[in-house]
Amino acid sequence: MDEKTSGGAEKMALPMLRGCSRFPSAFSHSRLLLKERVILNHPGRSTRLPPSSLAAVGAGPAARAYSSERGKEKQNLKVVMVDIPNPFLWFRSKIYYFLIRAYFDKDFNIQDFTEGAKQAFTHVSSLLSQCQFEALEGLVAKDLIGKLEEKCKVLPLNYKKALSADPDEIVYTTPGDVGIYYDDNGRKFVSILMRYWYLTSAHLPDDPMEGTHIFQMTTGGEGEAETKRLLTANYEFQREFTKGVAPDWTITRIEHSKLLD
Repeated sequence: MDEKTSGGAEKMALPMLRGCSRFPSAFSHSRLLLKERVILNHPGRSTRLPPSSLAAVGAGPAARAYSSERGKEKQNLKVVMVDIPNPFLWFRSKIYYFLIRAYFDKDFNIQDFTEGAKQAFTHVSSLLSQCQFEALEGLVAKDLIGKLEEKCKVLPLNYKKALSADPDEIVYTTPGDVGIYYDDNGRKFVSILMRYWYLTSAHLPDDPMEGTHIFQMTTGGEGEAETKRLLTANYEFQREFTKGVAPDWTITRIEHSKLLD
């Protein structure tokens, strides 16, 4: 990636290209595993998982450990996302990455892009949570900023808090759809959809919202329980690769677990 934003992530200043076809999702299947003594709260029931409940499978690299102190006792919660990729979609994504390096940017690297996109996600989600829409200019497509402003201004405070993703609370990050587009004028575009899972302590409705992936986890000893929810967010990054255009990435799509309907 070529340039860094004030939040350490890369950007591009290009409105979202419309009328382009969308390739099928390249998301892999992911499974949430909880290690140590954890209580999963679901409507009408609760289940206690012993330390041995962690499945003996290959886990993805992303994991976060959380602890609570009670006297001399220390209990840890490790949230692990296990990646089970679809071989066909995994191979197809690799082909797109190769095409990007061969025809658009020889220095492109999906690992570096993922790290830069993660920094952009935390920065932009924080700005959204604080309703600092003017600060989004240059980071988010202009037409999208107006739509986000309309939605965020009517959100209750707890929903606004839930929009913000702390870097230390991001459990898992994975690339999704990859698109390569050409318009009628010969302009060239690349878009990459990133998906994030992050924890929040914001107080949200007990009843699961349709279309969300929310898990309520209580950790720590009795009387010192801490509740967090696991939310998902999708951010799409787009860059124009036409000759003479600034090599910047812009966020052209933002979705937050139905917090932003």
